[in-house]
Amino acid sequence: MSRAVRLYLLAYNSAQSIGWAIALTRIISSCLSSKSIHGAYAAAGDLICILQTASFLEVLHAAVGIVPSGVLLSLMQWGGRTHFLLAIVRRIEEVQELPSVFITFVAWSISEVIRYPHFALTGLGFKPHWLIYLRYTAFIVLYPAGLGPGEMLLMYQSLPFIKEKALYSSFFAPFPFTYHTFVTVLLLSYPVMWLKLYLHLFKQRRAKLGRRRPKKD
Repeated sequence: MSRAVRLYLLAYNSAQSIGWAIALTRIISSCLSSKSIHGAYAAAGDLICILQTASFLEVLHAAVGIVPSGVLLSLMQWGGRTHFLLAIVRRIEEVQELPSVFITFVAWSISEVIRYPHFALTGLGFKPHWLIYLRYTAFIVLYPAGLGPGEMLLMYQSLPFIKEKALYSSFFAPFPFTYHTFVTVLLLSYPVMWLKLYLHLFKQRRAKLGRRRPKKD
């Protein structure tokens, strides 16, 4: 890998690290000051939309081979999050203050303030074991928490508003189904897609945190 690519990846991962840390700080500050979890989107929604949209670069990184990630898995994760965030949460004000948004944003933010510093430090040749352990362990709790009571619940809660507003009716006019039907089917298929990603993360965990061979004297 060339020096220019290394510097680019360091800059990208550092920027994402700072961005997600700011988002998490805003969410926590809002929660503490208002003593409520209903202001997560108002506190950090715009910033998280920017960070998540920018993360499409990671799909391109995988596609051109400057990172070892799989293109399909990267695209699935980016596409699922971005659709949830931009097509549903950002467009439907009635769901923006629901607890599901707080749960999702906190799970995402904690995951990313672990993941991006790990990438940045690895690129510099530093591999602290505690950070590697966090990177490949925290997802066990954060991933299902962000998906179940977070993303999936909010998508379910958004269905009446999608139907009432006839959301994206013009776009779906040529198709024999509505956006409401699309989201319903997507919601039903989420567990299957989620399981594929979740099992992949466990496979990575075994590879990174497998039993260390005892040192020979």
